[in-house]
Amino acid sequence: MKKIFNANITKKDVGSIVTLYGWVAKKRDLGGVIFIDLRDRSGIVQLLIKPENDNYSLASSLKNESVLKVTGTVALREKANPNLKTGEIEIEVSDLVLLNTSNDLPFEINDDVKALEDTRLKYRYLDLRRNSLKEKIILRHEIVKTIREYLNDHDFIEVETPILCKSTPEGARDYLVPSRVNKHKFYALPQSPQIFKQLLMIGGMERYYQVARCFRDEDLRADRQPEFTQIDMEMSFIEEKDIQDIIEGMMKSIFSKIKNIELELPFLRMTYDEAMDKYGSDKPDLRFDLPLHDVSDIFKDSDFTVFKEALKDGIIKCLVINDQSDLLTRKKIDEYTEFVKVYKAKGLAWTKYNDEYNGGISKFLNDNEKKCLKEQLNLKNKDVIFFVCDKKKVANIALGELRNRLAKDFNLIDTNKYSFLWVTDFPVFEWSDEENRYMACHHPFTAPKDSDVDMLLTDKEHCKAKAYDIVLNGYEVGGGSIRIHQAAIQKKMFEALGFSLEEAKEKFGFFLEAFDYGTPPHGGLALGLERLVMILSNTTNIKDVIAFPKTASASDLMSKAPSIVDEKQLDELYLRLKD
Repeated sequence: MKKIFNANITKKDVGSIVTLYGWVAKKRDLGGVIFIDLRDRSGIVQLLIKPENDNYSLASSLKNESVLKVTGTVALREKANPNLKTGEIEIEVSDLVLLNTSNDLPFEINDDVKALEDTRLKYRYLDLRRNSLKEKIILRHEIVKTIREYLNDHDFIEVETPILCKSTPEGARDYLVPSRVNKHKFYALPQSPQIFKQLLMIGGMERYYQVARCFRDEDLRADRQPEFTQIDMEMSFIEEKDIQDIIEGMMKSIFSKIKNIELELPFLRMTYDEAMDKYGSDKPDLRFDLPLHDVSDIFKDSDFTVFKEALKDGIIKCLVINDQSDLLTRKKIDEYTEFVKVYKAKGLAWTKYNDEYNGGISKFLNDNEKKCLKEQLNLKNKDVIFFVCDKKKVANIALGELRNRLAKDFNLIDTNKYSFLWVTDFPVFEWSDEENRYMACHHPFTAPKDSDVDMLLTDKEHCKAKAYDIVLNGYEVGGGSIRIHQAAIQKKMFEALGFSLEEAKEKFGFFLEAFDYGTPPHGGLALGLERLVMILSNTTNIKDVIAFPKTASASDLMSKAPSIVDEKQLDELYLRLKD
């Protein structure tokens, strides 16, 4: 017998006899008549049990979250509940079967839950019964369904790639899996299907996609988990715009079907350098303005010691927040000063404008500087200017983070808006203070701009890539690139990253060998599924869109993973634990 979902019953079914299954969400005894809210995945329907009913005694004893089988007649309610999809009807129970009981609950199952997150993660199977969480998991399913339909209709084929892989350098730390049958050797869980999807292009698949599980052993935060899902795709015989057009069409389809919103195409495009200079971020949130301004020229002859010293090897940048001078107290400004120091800025200079400059550094500004600031920044009364003077990268990032903080603190973000952006022309390399060397900004298979191939070994700082990220509301929801498809350039890239020819062959020999057998030009992109669902479900916590997430310490409070294993298992893997 096919199960009937509660939400499918309407007043058209009045008089019908139905059999339903579900959990007791709430029980009410009103003057002898018992009402039960029966919950299944689709929602709640009200049950009615009168005192003369043979099931009355059983109904009276039921505890919340007991599991029931109910048979009854669909009837109109005396008073409809407009807040329920089934609010016009109820079920007059004729037969009631208790399928299972429930212990007392560790927390109430409702959307206004008060329980700590750790408690809810420990009893995640109960947390999943809450409507707000359940809807996010269902939304995730609907998004994946839409993506699959779209890609299938655009000549992509879905291919699964290995989970047990070879450990390779670059990127985050690998999760390692010891091999029992290959003594002292290890597999790695894939950080992404990168090499395999390129091999699929070499194998002639031409258009591939996968809902791919990925694993990275890295420090966690609100929008990051140790295991996550990518919508991974790769295409042959294409250029950057071809991939971007496919993704834009996919997003249009998702937003139309899921949110009933018609996106305007094409999305805005901005180079990496433009994004960093104007917004201090490679994933700027464009739902609000607050651009950064380079005012170094205004202060090139400044007598203010802090500015004069900064300009020897740095820049002076600022942002203006309009009409907030009354609310920006000295205490609040001191908070922002400490905030930018987290991003390596030495401090935060400021002044307020009300027909004249006052507070902060106003006493250090000469008349010409005041005049130029007013004209260049289009200052109005009650505006506040924040300055960071430092090396270019530090000034951009610190002010970019302050920009986001101010937008949240002063409610400048239009939360009903979805703002897409392509950030293009990323650097090929980025300097790592930890490694004391240049590393791949995206990954070592990203193609440099044709004009910059000869710069791979001679000018890493200015070498640009055929790489692009798609940004939504200040989140990087996807990233990709055109890949290197010529063996000579790939070997040069490895050399630029500090790999000897022997090291490159040891780590990537099978991949480099494949380049010698007719590799087509190709490129692709991977979308972060959880981040996309997180944005579309209006949450800021990625754990809300994962059925069984990990904590910030990468542990599962429900299953107690990771856990200790016994000596026999370690012996079989030739492993010994070190204190």
